[in-house]
Amino acid sequence: MERMTSVADVQRAVESLWPAATAEDWDAVGLVAGDPVDEVRRVLLAVDAVEATAAEAIARGADLLLVHHPLLLRGATSVAATTPAGRVITRLVRERVALLAAHTNADAVDRGTSGELASMLGLQGATPIVVNRVDDAKGLGRVGDLPEPVALGDLVRTLAGLLPPVAGGVRAAGDPARWVRRVAICGGAGDSLLRERAVADADVYITSDLRHHPASDARERHAAGEGPALVDVSHWASESLWLRPAAEQLRAALPGVEVVVSETRTDPWDFAVPQEEHAWH
Repeated sequence: MERMTSVADVQRAVESLWPAATAEDWDAVGLVAGDPVDEVRRVLLAVDAVEATAAEAIARGADLLLVHHPLLLRGATSVAATTPAGRVITRLVRERVALLAAHTNADAVDRGTSGELASMLGLQGATPIVVNRVDDAKGLGRVGDLPEPVALGDLVRTLAGLLPPVAGGVRAAGDPARWVRRVAICGGAGDSLLRERAVADADVYITSDLRHHPASDARERHAAGEGPALVDVSHWASESLWLRPAAEQLRAALPGVEVVVSETRTDPWDFAVPQEEHAWH
């Protein structure tokens, strides 16, 4: 009789692929909800644990929802169904769907969020921007060289074609005609890495969630000939690139389990209205 795969077995497979010890100190990865002894026949991968992905997991008959973003990252004193997180937890527990998170431990690997985008762009000699404190072969972000220099505007158009479309599109700061070759990438929020040497030495930095003041400062430095041009992409879109390689790796590690990728877009913005240029008064 074939042995069933349990939630604990999926945990072990996830740990072998993305060790929790390599997560950042502030992170909260691992099993969020569910019984380790429960059987798992189908896993759904998604970036976020929200009501839409919880509903999708249930509708698709998943026994476990593996997400990139921890649902309870900042801690909680209650998971009552009076908050968005509480409603997700309550619904999953009622339907006996386990919830597991792999966050910065999944960012740090070569086929993580930054590594996957680096590969899609064909970066050569890509290495981490910040080396992992536990495993120096891993780390946050990637920096490497394009096979040939390209105009910044062409690189931004390439990115727009590689990433899933979202309301906010892709934004950039810098001369679109300027040639770039050395590229730094941090999937997800990356303005904390703006001052890292590998980023400062790059021609362009691709990341998400750039806040006004750090972005303005970096733009001024770039205009003065110091530091990279900036490209700001959707947080969800950049991190969604991890889902398909992660599914491939899990299928290899858990041959008796069906692993599927979520079809739900969890970028928080629904639409944008283009503005016509006009004189500033």
